[in-house]
Amino acid sequence: MAKFTTFGGLLASAAFALTAGTALAADYTLVISSWAPPTHSINARMWPTFTEMVEEATDGRVTTELKLGLAPPPAQMDLVMDGAADLSIIFHGYQAGRFVTTKMIELPGYVGSSEAASVAYWRAYDAYLKDANEHRGVKVVALHTHGGAQLMSAEQVTELSQAEGMKVRIPGGVAADVGQALGMIGIKVPATKVYETLASKAADGVVMPIDSRVGFKLTEVAQNMYMLPGGLYRGSFAFIMNEDAFADLPEDIQQVLEDEVFGEPISRAIGAIWEAGDAEAIEATLATPGNAIIDASPEDVARFDEVATGVRAKVIEEVAATGVDAQAAYEMIKAEMAAFE
Repeated sequence: MAKFTTFGGLLASAAFALTAGTALAADYTLVISSWAPPTHSINARMWPTFTEMVEEATDGRVTTELKLGLAPPPAQMDLVMDGAADLSIIFHGYQAGRFVTTKMIELPGYVGSSEAASVAYWRAYDAYLKDANEHRGVKVVALHTHGGAQLMSAEQVTELSQAEGMKVRIPGGVAADVGQALGMIGIKVPATKVYETLASKAADGVVMPIDSRVGFKLTEVAQNMYMLPGGLYRGSFAFIMNEDAFADLPEDIQQVLEDEVFGEPISRAIGAIWEAGDAEAIEATLATPGNAIIDASPEDVARFDEVATGVRAKVIEEVAATGVDAQAAYEMIKAEMAAFE
């Protein structure tokens, strides 16, 4: 869908452009499909950062146009493959059975920031995980992960044992493995439906990244957050691009995007945005009347470590069955995060 932009076309799309000032000078406009709310960091920071990096690298020859609501979250990959959009963000856990190796970054127990994890994720993908070819049909632009997801609920949770039997919105991937190990009753709804699911009492709680407290207004419907160091899991996301849209760009633009934007540079930048979002959401939670953060006790931390050990063993075995050296990928992520500066 990448297109040569005429003056008239630019005037028609300027209201939707992420950076309208440079859009008027661009030769190519890439259409982005996004499913998050307009104010979420994905749309307020991540795509604008991507656009800024693209525009800078290409001297303004390429810009973007953001469109919301083209399809629900699980349909974004097919949307890009079909050419209905040039770019999108996908959460791998929404597509059960389609992605397995992406669960490596979701494992509980990694120590470090979202930025460190996202860089480590890209490097492990480049070294090992891409061999599984799970993203066939699209071009992987970035891989990234949020900080540790936490249990949030209207009723206060003070002990990990209370999670057993709770009806909790849990995404797919490793989150589902962790929820099952803790005895939660999993309810699968996309992130865009979490607020109404909690407001209607169809779920007792939700397990999501901390920044969701602001991005999805959870301070209104899940006032309490039970905090485990490192969280219950990390989510796996990708920025993906239509292969034909990339191929239609001039070779010099393709090269500069590969060298200066795609891969580790944008993965690092997005990871840092996730981290900043978590910090802001913690501040917002503490500043909102009726909200509270309950830190897990040392006993609960030790108990969860046992649960995490079992989940890691299960997932590493599952990923290894794809033919990827899962243990090496796991060790690489840990080492890269430990060495991150």
